[in-house]
Amino acid sequence: MRPPPVAVDPTARGAGRLEGRVALITGGDSGIGRAVAAAFAREGADVAIAYWNEHDDARATAGLVRDRGRTCLLLPGDLGREAHCTRIVERTFKRFGRLDVLVNNAAVQYPQERFIDIDRTQLERTFKVNILSYVSVARAAVRRMKEGAAIINTTSVTAYRGSAHLIDYAATKGASSPSRAPCRRP
Repeated sequence: MRPPPVAVDPTARGAGRLEGRVALITGGDSGIGRAVAAAFAREGADVAIAYWNEHDDARATAGLVRDRGRTCLLLPGDLGREAHCTRIVERTFKRFGRLDVLVNNAAVQYPQERFIDIDRTQLERTFKVNILSYVSVARAAVRRMKEGAAIINTTSVTAYRGSAHLIDYAATKGASSPSRAPCRRP
């Protein structure tokens, strides 16, 4: 990203609010996901980050987590595949023995100058990663989470103001916008 987003506030101090907890963050290699990983580690959480193929970015995020004295598990792969969504939850649980927070944050976008240039392949890919992965990872996660755990789904300002060049992305971000409905265990 240019300019690179600020992932760490050097003046912030942790208060141990997530001490002993484990968080899985999709899209945790950069941007919001990196900032969340660093903040959760500062608060005492061990972190697993799922990402596509940006290995250097993922290693940089892992460094931020480790600099805060926490463990970071790297989980590369395609969140557009349901089996991978299940696999990252199981690998996180196997490594840490628990899962307390899921942050669904991964997203892809493919800017197009004209709406008619959004083909079916692009549309399906955008929805698979930006929406279906949220559902798939959450379904796998709730099987491992205990009472008091949390699932956080991120969205984008694009959900509310749209974008002429990101119509499919904006649609997925609108679909992942927060609702007011309470979540209940299955």
